[in-house]
Amino acid sequence: MTTKSVKDTAVLTGKCYCGAIRFSATQAPQTVAYCHCDSCRRATGGPMGAFAALDEALVTFTPNEGRQVSVVPGVSRTFCADCGSSLTGRYDYLPGQVYISIGVIDQANDLVPKIHCHDTERLTWLHIDDDIERVAATARAKIKV
Repeated sequence: MTTKSVKDTAVLTGKCYCGAIRFSATQAPQTVAYCHCDSCRRATGGPMGAFAALDEALVTFTPNEGRQVSVVPGVSRTFCADCGSSLTGRYDYLPGQVYISIGVIDQANDLVPKIHCHDTERLTWLHIDDDIERVAATARAKIKV
């Protein structure tokens, strides 16, 4: 009998900038989204956030998910305490899902966003030439699985 390790069955893998926190997931993302809200910009340090939504039961973090911060009620985010990489977002209104920042995923090039959320908060100078759906505010009804 052969036993497969998590690494053998992982569909997605990744790590923070310094490599102190690693993760793997055994299923492809449920969705991939851009978010242009002020909170996501500040949390990621970029002109927008880009996240892959995963079933939290299918993601393993080693040694842990990082330092948790909650600034907005109902929203918690995690970061590497050593290097500061933005790792995850969890939202009370999207139970059972964890949103992992695209930039820390090894397979990021394969994860094409399917929707723009909070497009009315998009920075006016940011122009992404695509034909995917743009939602003015929250897209929770469209990204909840």
